[in-house]
Amino acid sequence: MQKLIAALVIIPALLAPVEINAGSSANAHATDFTFEAIDGRPMPLANFKGKVLLVVNTASFCGFTKQNAGLQALYQRYEAKGLVVIGVPSNDFGEQEPKAEGEIADFCKGAFGVTFPLTTKQVVKGADAHPFYTWAAATLGSANAPRWNFHKYLVSADGQLASAFPTQTEPLSPKVIAAIEAELAKVGK
Repeated sequence: MQKLIAALVIIPALLAPVEINAGSSANAHATDFTFEAIDGRPMPLANFKGKVLLVVNTASFCGFTKQNAGLQALYQRYEAKGLVVIGVPSNDFGEQEPKAEGEIADFCKGAFGVTFPLTTKQVVKGADAHPFYTWAAATLGSANAPRWNFHKYLVSADGQLASAFPTQTEPLSPKVIAAIEAELAKVGK
């Protein structure tokens, strides 16, 4: 009976939402979150403090998969100025990322020459979403949450969300480039 009572106390605690920054996700920064790199090592976003981040949920079998080439071009163009592109493979939309991490990495590198960091596969929508995505949707509103693959979040060098771009917005579009350049201009000021 004591085990049953203990389980009834512990289970709700395990299911409770995780609070960020002493209880308020409103005070959170992107650098408070950690992903797992595609090779299995921890990838704390704190490693990128002071950098501008473009966090993109990706999929290998999507009609927008060619955006990986644009993401790589952005990374190459602006990495030295402080931009880090982070690809977050997700199978949430149309089950278009069904493969294992090693196969995803090989595909991205082979087909698009991707050198920017990739995470392990993540859930990016709903109750099971990675905490970064839960925070981003809460911060910018559900209208700016991913609705398909290749949704882009631009994070300022101070760890705040600066912009969100929907799937259809190409990485090399003038809108994305202008937003990245505006955030990079703030770095070091």
